[in-house]
Amino acid sequence: MRILVAGRSGQLAEALRETPGHEIVALGRPDLDLTRSETIAAAFDAARPEAVINAAAYTAVDKAETDEAAAMAVNAGAGHLAAAASRLGLPFIHVSTDYVFDGRASRPYREDDPVAPLGAYGRSKRAGEIAVLEAMPQAVIVRTAWVFHHVGANFLRTMLRLAESRDEVGVVADQRGAPTYAPDLAVALVAMIERMKADGTAAPRGLFHATGSGETTWHGFAAAIFAGAARRGLKVPALKAITTADYPTPARRPAYSVLDCARLEADFGLRLPQWQDAVERCLTRLIGPPHE
Repeated sequence: MRILVAGRSGQLAEALRETPGHEIVALGRPDLDLTRSETIAAAFDAARPEAVINAAAYTAVDKAETDEAAAMAVNAGAGHLAAAASRLGLPFIHVSTDYVFDGRASRPYREDDPVAPLGAYGRSKRAGEIAVLEAMPQAVIVRTAWVFHHVGANFLRTMLRLAESRDEVGVVADQRGAPTYAPDLAVALVAMIERMKADGTAAPRGLFHATGSGETTWHGFAAAIFAGAARRGLKVPALKAITTADYPTPARRPAYSVLDCARLEADFGLRLPQWQDAVERCLTRLIGPPHE
């Protein structure tokens, strides 16, 4: 199957390009620009896809607070991509985020829980969800969270970089979520597309949550990273637990970002691996296996 991936250099797009079994055509700006519908039409004509995954997004969470129009143009522009897929009758998956929730829950968020974005980024991603479903009611939307990869800019790589230059690192310990390894998410998305292609209108549709299994805090995530790095012979810093108030940012982060992924397992038979296992696999890819 030839799958068109919107987004070329992001973590998820990179992971999708490495997923075996299909021809992945990953296109980004200027060849495919969600803010310019004419580029989408040209990309479809050139790629002639059999399915589409939207991994393109404006993801600068803090910058969006002062440039919401730009975030909205890109993230709500997903509707143009969905409309193009709908016209051709192609399976379509749009990737969204935990930031559509306010983080005040005390149990994992389900797909039908009320949304209440705290900031501009979350509002723009929610606008994208609405635009996609309006353009293509039979689309699939997958919300994920805390994505990391062995390439690109992400929390895991930031922690390893800080370990090289600092004796102590302070990491927020009062925000909870589920780290998600981009290659694991990519495998799940491709499996969903395969099912959608094979079963047609009988395949599940609508909103789904997909994150690494389990949950932790950013501090717990960092602890796992440093422990794995130490097992591979790297120098690691002391890890200090801090609060959200100790590390102010322009955009408010949800304090609780754990997503309930039961529907993904029930409808598609998919469950992403434990986040701790994913961290180990990512570190092995970056550094090498643990020392005996």
